[in-house]
Amino acid sequence: MKLIIQILCYNEEKTLPQVIEDLPRELPGIDSIEYLVVDDGSTDRTVETAREVGAHHVTSLKSNQGCGAAFQHGLQECIELGADIIVNTDGDNQYKGSCVESIVTPILEGTADIVIGTRPIEEIEEFSWLKKKLQRIGSYVARRFSGEEVPDATSGFRAFSADAAMHLHITTRYSHTLETIIQSGRLNMEIEQVPIEVNAKTRESRLMTSISQYIWRSAFIILRSYIRYSPRQTFLFLSSIFGIPGLLICLRFLYYSFILDKSGYIQSLILAAVLLLMSFQLLVLGIIADLVGLNRRLLQENYYLNKRQVREKHHQ
Repeated sequence: MKLIIQILCYNEEKTLPQVIEDLPRELPGIDSIEYLVVDDGSTDRTVETAREVGAHHVTSLKSNQGCGAAFQHGLQECIELGADIIVNTDGDNQYKGSCVESIVTPILEGTADIVIGTRPIEEIEEFSWLKKKLQRIGSYVARRFSGEEVPDATSGFRAFSADAAMHLHITTRYSHTLETIIQSGRLNMEIEQVPIEVNAKTRESRLMTSISQYIWRSAFIILRSYIRYSPRQTFLFLSSIFGIPGLLICLRFLYYSFILDKSGYIQSLILAAVLLLMSFQLLVLGIIADLVGLNRRLLQENYYLNKRQVREKHHQ
C-alpha cells in the first residue's frame, strides 16, 4: 500500500521545511510513504527547498495557475507514481502532519473513498467572527448542493483513494475544495469527516483576499458545479419560474375574454406569450444541457479508464 502526500505550494520556502518535517515516515497498514511537492509557479526557492528537505518528487507548473489547477496536476502525478492513497495538504503549515494517520484510516478500512479533515473552526483564534460565519454558511450551502454532510467544506486537508482520485476532474483554478465535494457527492462516493488539529497561522490567506471576492468566487463554483451535474433539474426550475406565471396570465386572459366576454386584455396575452416562450427556450436548453452532461460523463469514464491503465502499467 503506497501513500503519497502531495503538498500544494506557492512561494512557501519558509514554511515547507516544517511541513515536511512533521509528516509521518511510516504508518500502520502503509508500506511506503512519499512526498510530492506541487509547485504552483513559485518565484522564490520553494523548488530548491523541497529537494533540500527530502521531498521525493517535485513537479512545477509553468506559471501560477491557482490552487485548483495545482491540485488537479498533483492528483495526476500521484496516480502516475502508483499511489494507492493520496493525501492533500498545503505548504503553509496550516494542518498538523500528525493528523495524516487519522484521515487515511477510513480509506484503509474500506469505509470511505474520500476523507475530509474537519478543523475546529470555532476554536481557531486567527479566524474572525465574519470568517467563521462564512465558513458555516459555505459548508451549509455545499451540503445542500452536494447532498453530503460536510461540516468543513473548505478544508484542504483530505485523503483520497486512488479510485476516487481518478474519477475527479477539477475545472476551476481558484480552489478545489468545494468542487470536489459536489463532484464526489454526485458520483455517489463515500465521504467521511475526521476531526483534525491545525497549527498557528503563518501568513494571510491567499484565497480570501477580500470578503466579497471570496463569496462571489465560492458561489460561482458551487452554482457551476451544480448546473454541470444537475442540468435537467436546474433548467426545469428556471423554466418553471417563467412558465408558471406565463400560464396563469394566459388563463387569466382566456377567462376574461371567453368567460366574462370582456376585451382589452391583449397586453396580458403578449406578456404570457413572452413568458411561455422564455420557459420553452429554457426547457430546450435543459434538454441540450442534459445531453451534453451525458457526453461529459462518457468522456469522464474514458478519462478514468485511461488513468487506471497508466496506474496499472506503473504497478507491472
